[in-house]
Amino acid sequence: MQASIDISWLQLGLFASLLLIPLTINAHFKLGINKSTVISLLRMLVQLFLLGLYLEYIFVLDSVWLNIAWVIIMITMGSYSVINKSDLSSRKLLLANAFALSCALLPLLSIMSLLVIQPTPVYSAQYMIPLAGMLLGNSLSGNIVALQTLFDAFKQRQDEYEAAIALGASAYQAAFPFLQHAMKKAQAPILASIATTGIVTLPGMMTGQILGGVAPMVAIKYQLLILIAIFVMLTVSLSITLLMSLKYALAKNGLIKIKFKAD
Repeated sequence: MQASIDISWLQLGLFASLLLIPLTINAHFKLGINKSTVISLLRMLVQLFLLGLYLEYIFVLDSVWLNIAWVIIMITMGSYSVINKSDLSSRKLLLANAFALSCALLPLLSIMSLLVIQPTPVYSAQYMIPLAGMLLGNSLSGNIVALQTLFDAFKQRQDEYEAAIALGASAYQAAFPFLQHAMKKAQAPILASIATTGIVTLPGMMTGQILGGVAPMVAIKYQLLILIAIFVMLTVSLSITLLMSLKYALAKNGLIKIKFKAD
């Protein structure tokens, strides 16, 4: 198979000019998101460039403590992003989400490293950091959707919630249908992606490995591994995040203590 082909910065820069197309379309429809889009793109550029420089050193050093510290930073920043993008303002929810992501991520990383991939050393940054990044990255959007859906339900279906409380239901029992709906909605995209993988879509990890010269069947095995891990992590993190969020958000008398920033 052909070895990985490098891309020059000039080629990448010229290709990036295609971003003018979606920016022009957004401007034409007056969506008002071009400023935030440009800021997001610039942040992505700076962050990825710095990450690339950093990972070149972290791969060489391969320190277990440095790797663990980097994973902790990833979890912390991911949790902050979830709460911020959910338009919620609560340190308790931030801690709840960080705890949920940790409970889902760390055991999965351990199983994948110790029992499946078995790199040398077992904490190898070459595997540990990218795997953690893929698992977290695919879980964040689901957690955002779940929290938004849960607290939107308290707004839009307040009468239903209060009626259940009035009939003697506990706060958790009254909110349980909202929790169910939030979990279903958050899992819908990953389930659709899993169902069409290999026929409609060719996943990024598999594509990257094949472009890097890895044999297709090896790339498929890694893709199956990561998709299973993503689904497990998403489900576990969603359940813990939503259960802890309800615990923090609802008083014993049913009063909702957590509000959207817009409120």
